[in-house]
Amino acid sequence: MMLLSTLAANNALAQGTAAPGTITVQVNKPGAPIAKTMYGLFFEDINFAADGGLYPELVKNKSFETDENLVGWRAIKGAAALSTYLVSSQQPISATNNHFLRLTTPTASPDAGFINEGFRGMGVKQDAEYTFSVYLRKGPGNVSGLNVTIEEPGRGGNGPEAASSGKVLAETKITGLTNEWKKYTAVLKSSGTTAKARLKLTMEGAGTIDLDVVSLFPKDTWQKRENGLRPDLVQLLKDMKPGFLRFPGGCIVEGRTLDERYQWKETIGDVASRKPLINRWNTEFKHKFTPDYYQSFGLGFFEYFQLSEDIGAEPLPILNVGMACQFNSAELAPITASGPNAGNAATGDLTLDTFIQDALDLIEFANGPASSSWGAKRVAMGHPAPFNLKYIGIGNEQWGPQYLERYEPFAKAIKAKYPNMQIVSSAGPSPDGPLFEAASKRLGVLKAEFVDEHYYAKPEWFRQNVGRYDNYPRTGPKIFAGEYAAQSVAIGSPDNKNSWDCAISEAAFMTGLERNADVVNMASYAPLFAHVDAWQWTPDMIWFDNLKAYGTPNYYVQKMYSTNAGTTMLPVQMPNNAKNGTDNLFASAVADDKAGDIVVKLVNYSTEARPVKLNLAGVKKMGKSAKAIVLASNDLQAVNSLQEPTKLAPKEEQFKVSSSTVSYTLAPNSFTVLRIPGKR
Repeated sequence: MMLLSTLAANNALAQGTAAPGTITVQVNKPGAPIAKTMYGLFFEDINFAADGGLYPELVKNKSFETDENLVGWRAIKGAAALSTYLVSSQQPISATNNHFLRLTTPTASPDAGFINEGFRGMGVKQDAEYTFSVYLRKGPGNVSGLNVTIEEPGRGGNGPEAASSGKVLAETKITGLTNEWKKYTAVLKSSGTTAKARLKLTMEGAGTIDLDVVSLFPKDTWQKRENGLRPDLVQLLKDMKPGFLRFPGGCIVEGRTLDERYQWKETIGDVASRKPLINRWNTEFKHKFTPDYYQSFGLGFFEYFQLSEDIGAEPLPILNVGMACQFNSAELAPITASGPNAGNAATGDLTLDTFIQDALDLIEFANGPASSSWGAKRVAMGHPAPFNLKYIGIGNEQWGPQYLERYEPFAKAIKAKYPNMQIVSSAGPSPDGPLFEAASKRLGVLKAEFVDEHYYAKPEWFRQNVGRYDNYPRTGPKIFAGEYAAQSVAIGSPDNKNSWDCAISEAAFMTGLERNADVVNMASYAPLFAHVDAWQWTPDMIWFDNLKAYGTPNYYVQKMYSTNAGTTMLPVQMPNNAKNGTDNLFASAVADDKAGDIVVKLVNYSTEARPVKLNLAGVKKMGKSAKAIVLASNDLQAVNSLQEPTKLAPKEEQFKVSSSTVSYTLAPNSFTVLRIPGKR
């Protein structure tokens, strides 16, 4: 990495570097305000982002409610010590949680039990405490208790046989069993640290025992909440100071079929009663076949709203518009119960009205008073105050006439009841082409407020399209750049890397977003999270294992923009009136009126150091010391990793300024943010 200060600039000039070009920042001719939502986050449950990631429950399939009821569970030594085991629904805990595990052993044995493998193992830390809970019911025989052990895997690992016991990290015994379902809890403290622990449950005595809702939950959660989130991952998000949080996706909103769509009402209330659903990313890619990928919904819509509030972001929920994923079944909910628009769905009574009502109910859940039906449910979950929802998305990434004919009545119904709600609509998965053009045109006619545009492309596309929004209509819908990421190899390739080449190209593109802040009001990189042992898609902004996490170079680019967003766009004139990006020099600028700074963002996509002069036209009351925040590497293929989490991370330095003309030398292959004290 290289950080060149003003002194270094003088040295570079003395050694023959080209004379600096002058970039004029028109401080005295401010442009559009920077939307508070300008830079935000897009969350989708892909790559084990929720279960196994942000949601820190360590037990996979804790209620045996998955399609294959024993996903995540293995009988010890192939059930050698058990006479029978089965998943039963005879007299369950509840109608919504109607499966449980029944174990029977003819003789007492330390191997009469099951092991849960967790999410590619369980991450536990030395001296950390974990709350174990389970519902138990005693059957025939003399079973006196349940032995609970957190252990490192033995010789058999977490494989099919779960052959041998490993090092015990924590253990306890549950006693006092009855013939009726009863919840038991215990706190275990780990004596060691490992990313690959597992939970072992064995019977004490001989006979039959029923188990359900098995949980092992860390006490160390964000804000120490009982059903809280993983604190290191939340901290990485909060550090970005995001303007919004879009959730829960992404294609999981749609589902492969309408039966597998995301239904927000199934994700609130008692966590133990939330019924899991297959994740549509489980078998989508042959290179990452993960049939064990389910959504437990422990992280549901209430928790998403709460997370948004915690990190200071506007919540932006995305709801199904009556369409399953068009890359899969493309199933449609009829617009009416019968007629030419009935679509191709074998959905019975399911029509578009169902989806519209879900949206109206969600707004009431988020914003309604305690006296309202859905507002009362929010209050009952512990949040009396409204979440102050302002934005809602209709559909994720749909396209074609099927989407547009559903969007129109959907938007009309929301506006009729909630006229101030800001609606985000879809322009499809591609940034150009006939379907994109048709959607953009029609949504303009319908006076849509936000159009969600997505672009996944090679790094050079981002540098070449820096002027994408320069000629967009200034009076039409605002743009939400909802999903974008440079792809180092190809879209969807398992070989894509979060390289510096990708990140610096995104930084260059984002100067074009900032220059057009009167058109672009929201932008977010995608996807957000990925588990290093359980990903389906790459690149991703934040990577983690069961213990640690790190931000990619792309993360730091996004953070440098979001923490230096400013309040007002300032027009920028490049050297010799060239277009932004000419000779691989990119620039944008904002005024940060709250801090009293002029903030200039500069990308030098070049192997050579580049001296520049900034003419701050019309600036007033300049300070004497400025700050440079620099992300740079001579290696465009550089990446961060769990082993080197900050191999490429921003560096800061102070430098002196003496006039409205500021000299600075940009490091090779660098993204630089200059914060210069000065009022307009």
